[in-house]
Amino acid sequence: MEKKVNNRIKILNAAWKLFEEKGYEETTVDEIIEATNTSKGTFYHYFKSKEDLLSLFSYIFDERYEELSKKLDVDMNSFDKLMVLCDECFSTIENDYSLELVARMYSSHLFSKNSKHLLDKNRIYYKLLRNVIAEGQQRGHIRDDLSPAEIIKAYTIAERGLIYDWCVCNGEYSLRDYGCKMMKMYLVQIKETE
Repeated sequence: MEKKVNNRIKILNAAWKLFEEKGYEETTVDEIIEATNTSKGTFYHYFKSKEDLLSLFSYIFDERYEELSKKLDVDMNSFDKLMVLCDECFSTIENDYSLELVARMYSSHLFSKNSKHLLDKNRIYYKLLRNVIAEGQQRGHIRDDLSPAEIIKAYTIAERGLIYDWCVCNGEYSLRDYGCKMMKMYLVQIKETE
């Protein structure tokens, strides 16, 4: 089972690297197969098409969130932890991925009839948000008159909306700077008042 997961991740990571280097349209399935030293059968075992790779963008982020979760200071205010997660998301998108690729990923979710990985509640991203919010409610950092699910929904809607707007505006502003500023403004509503 672990080899299957490793092959899938290896293909996914190689594809994204090629997408960044050459562009999505210019990258072929054969190049992805060559870069991973696998076979067409292996590629098509995991993915129906090159387009399937776009919808799995969120899992690449989950690797980062998993690493980040281990580095978060346990004593940090939970609201501040949410801001660190926000900063990581926006910084990574702005600095590590092309605008074209992010926009394509978002549009692939709009037209996908199958899975919507951005909305998969079993992702590490959602588990981390649930943990931070539940901890924040227990410690009195985050208001508890809203459920963790309601707060997660508000957080993810705001985050996706800011990324979408950055794509629509063709990256004319810093996603990290503006996004973090706006997320803090939006999310101050979930902060427990002293």
